[in-house]
Amino acid sequence: MVVAILRRAPGTLASAVRLHRATFAAPTARFMSTHVTNAACEDHEPGFLGSVETYFDRAAKISGVSNKSLAAIRAVDSVLSVKFPVEIDADTHVIIEGYRAQHSRHRLPCKGGIRFSDEVDLQEVEALASLMTYKCAVVDVPFGGAKGGVKLNPKKFTPAQLERITRRYTMELCQKNFIGPGVDVPAPDVGTGPREMSWIMDTYRQFNPQDVNAAGCVTGKPISQGGVRGRNEATGLGVYYGVREFLQFPEVQKMSGLDGDIAGKTVIVQGFGNVGYWAAKFFQNNGAKIIGIGEHDVAAYDPNGLDIEAIFKHRSEKGTFRGFGNAEIIEEPIKVMERECDILIPAALERQIGLKNVKNIKAKIIGEAANGPITPDAHDYLVSQGKVVIPDLLLNAGGVTVSYFEWLKNLSHVRFGRMSRKWEEAGKNKLLTLVEENAGRQLTPQERRAVIHGAEEHELVYSGLEDTMIGACEETRATAALKNTDFRTAALVNAIQKISTVTAQSGQMFL
Repeated sequence: MVVAILRRAPGTLASAVRLHRATFAAPTARFMSTHVTNAACEDHEPGFLGSVETYFDRAAKISGVSNKSLAAIRAVDSVLSVKFPVEIDADTHVIIEGYRAQHSRHRLPCKGGIRFSDEVDLQEVEALASLMTYKCAVVDVPFGGAKGGVKLNPKKFTPAQLERITRRYTMELCQKNFIGPGVDVPAPDVGTGPREMSWIMDTYRQFNPQDVNAAGCVTGKPISQGGVRGRNEATGLGVYYGVREFLQFPEVQKMSGLDGDIAGKTVIVQGFGNVGYWAAKFFQNNGAKIIGIGEHDVAAYDPNGLDIEAIFKHRSEKGTFRGFGNAEIIEEPIKVMERECDILIPAALERQIGLKNVKNIKAKIIGEAANGPITPDAHDYLVSQGKVVIPDLLLNAGGVTVSYFEWLKNLSHVRFGRMSRKWEEAGKNKLLTLVEENAGRQLTPQERRAVIHGAEEHELVYSGLEDTMIGACEETRATAALKNTDFRTAALVNAIQKISTVTAQSGQMFL
C-alpha cells in the first residue's frame, strides 16, 4: 500500500502550495486524457484543472477580495492518494489506485462525489473538488468542497469485486480521517450509485460503531438505508429549474430571441446517464421537445421529438440507441451538439465543447449539466456570439443541494414531513369546512383531497431545491449586471465573496 497525504496547516499557505505542486505536479493535460475528452479541444487548450483555475482567476480579478484571501481560497487543502491490492480470484490480485481531495474546509463537512472510472487521476479529482467548493457557495449549501475517485472501469468487475474495492477504499478513508458526518461526506458520481453508497456507509459503521449519526457519513443512499426521496433525480431537476429561471430573465430573452416559456423549445441533451435522463424527462414533461440525445457510442436525432421513456427502455434492452423508431443515428455522438436547437444540455464529461467544434454550436442557450464541459476559449467565443451560457457550478448544483437535505435528515433521524403532514391536513380540512359553509356548496372528495393534501418528503425536497435554484439564479443574474460580466464569472464572484466572508469572520485565515 502506498499512501500520500498533504494537509495545509494554518499559516503555511505558501509552503503548502509549493509542496503540493512539487509533490503532485501535473502537466496541463489530464494524465489519462482520452479521445473522448480531447476530441473537441486543441492541444494548447488547458486541461480540466487548468480550466477551473482560469475561470477562478478571471472572477478573482473583479471580486474585490484581497490577494491573500484569493490564494487561500484557490489552493487545495488536503489530498489523499492510496494504492491497495484487491483479490480478484484465488490466483489474481490487482492494485487499485484511489484519491480523495478536500479543496476547502472553510465549512464542514466537506462534500463531493466518488467516481469509478479508468480515466480518474489526481488532477481531475482536484478540479472537481474545487468546483464543489464554489458550487456549494453559489447555492448557499454550508459545505466545503471535496471529491474522490477510484481508477477502474466498473464494467470490468463483478458486483462482489466492486464491493471489496469499495469497502477497502472506504477503509482507507476511515483510517486517514477523510470521511465522517462532520468531516467529509461523499456521494455518488460517475460509475457509482446508491449501492456503492450503502457499502461505504456500512464500512464506516464498522469502524465507528458508537457514532449515532453514521448514516450521515455519505449521501445518495437507498431510501431503506437513510436516503432521501428526490435525490436520484435532483441534479437533472436542478438543471431544469435553472434553465427555466434564466429563460424568464428579459436580458436572456433578448440575447437568445426566445420567449420565457419552456413549452415548445427544442432541446438536445448530450449524455443519457442519471443527469441527462432526468433533465430530458423534466424538460419533456413541461412541454419541451427533445430532438437529440448523445451517448458514448452513438447519438439519436429526430426533429419531431424523441420519447424519453421509450428511448430509455430501448437502450436498457438493446444497450444502444441503434434501431430506435425513426430516429437518425449519428455515428460520431459528439456531433449531435452541432444540430440546430434552442437549448443544448451537455450532461456527459468535461471538455466536450472546445475550439475544434465551438463554431458549429448553434444552440441559443447552453446549460452545463456536466462538470466543465466547455473550455475557457470556447466559452469566450460563445459569449462573444451572444450565446447564453449557464455555468456548471450553478446549474449542476441540484445534486449537492438535495444531498444537503439528506444529510440533515440523517442528523435529525426523522423523515421530512413525518411530524407535520397530518397536522397540516387537519388545519386545511377545518378551513375548507368553514369555506364550504359560507359558500353554500360542498367540494367533491377529489377536490377536497387535492386541497388538504399535506406535503410528502419528495415534495418538500422538490420545493427546497426549487427555492434554492431560484435564489441562486437571481443572485447570479444580479452580479452579472452589477459587474457587467458573463454568468459564469458572476457565479464565481458570488462564490469567492461568500467563502472569503466566512473565512475572514471566523479568523481561520490567520492573516
